[in-house]
Amino acid sequence: MAHTDHQTMRRVLRREIAGTVGVLTDDHDFRAMRRYRSFTFDDHATYLRQLESVLRARAAQGTHTTLALFDPEDYAAYCADTGLDPEAPASRTRFTAELAATGATVPYDGRPLAELLPALVDEAVRQATWEYATTLLTRLGPCPTCGEDIGRAAFTRASSLLLRILDTAPPGDRHLVCTVSGPPDTLVSVLHGDQEPHGAIRLDEAEALEFTSVLALGLATRSPGGLVMRTSTAGTADRVYGWRLRGGALQPLTASEVFDAYCTDAESGEPIPPEPGVDYGEPPDLGDEESAPDHRH
Repeated sequence: MAHTDHQTMRRVLRREIAGTVGVLTDDHDFRAMRRYRSFTFDDHATYLRQLESVLRARAAQGTHTTLALFDPEDYAAYCADTGLDPEAPASRTRFTAELAATGATVPYDGRPLAELLPALVDEAVRQATWEYATTLLTRLGPCPTCGEDIGRAAFTRASSLLLRILDTAPPGDRHLVCTVSGPPDTLVSVLHGDQEPHGAIRLDEAEALEFTSVLALGLATRSPGGLVMRTSTAGTADRVYGWRLRGGALQPLTASEVFDAYCTDAESGEPIPPEPGVDYGEPPDLGDEESAPDHRH
């Protein structure tokens, strides 16, 4: 048992929650925080159980709580930049308040932390991917021929392509994956679109922004990559098709190329059994949107 009892641990956690709680989502980050004497938790699993108890109690009182991803390295850098004492609980509270404004967050909605924490990590990855892609787009600067901002033009074109891809998709929920190969890093972005009863597609705005930025980066830098669409509707087989990203344009993949991509292990290259109830096909014609514009930056 830890050197402090459960009641004391909950009191410590409550003191450091001011509407937003910074969560140490994995054991590695938890161990990194134990370098501070004022961080009095000994065991990550116990820490999460006590945190969940506090969150449930706050929810029962009608108090809204936001979960933020607490990164010990970012916290140490923050304290160094601001001159705050990293040992002081007030410093952690102030850092967490900053996370609420600028970092990845998810609302506590009563679900177990085992479900919420993966969502929080996914949100952090999404935000980091968007920030990285946006930074690279900004650095491209103006076209030396026409003076147009290359990154902005690519984002506009990517937005148009995404709308066309969504509009030409068969009925059902959409699941899109866009991959852009580095250097220096390979970026992967996922976009979910749920079909409403009246036919409209509901997208998460932040997801769509990140997806468009990654696609724009691939277009602007003519990096290799790909875009795959999967549509799902009750009572019928899922449909999967896609495009190859080459030379700043989307090139349709054949049904066999999509099948090979889905039925090959990405790491080992070994074949894997095809998924039942899935129809691998060719993508619909995107018209003029599919090819690169006449003037290429």
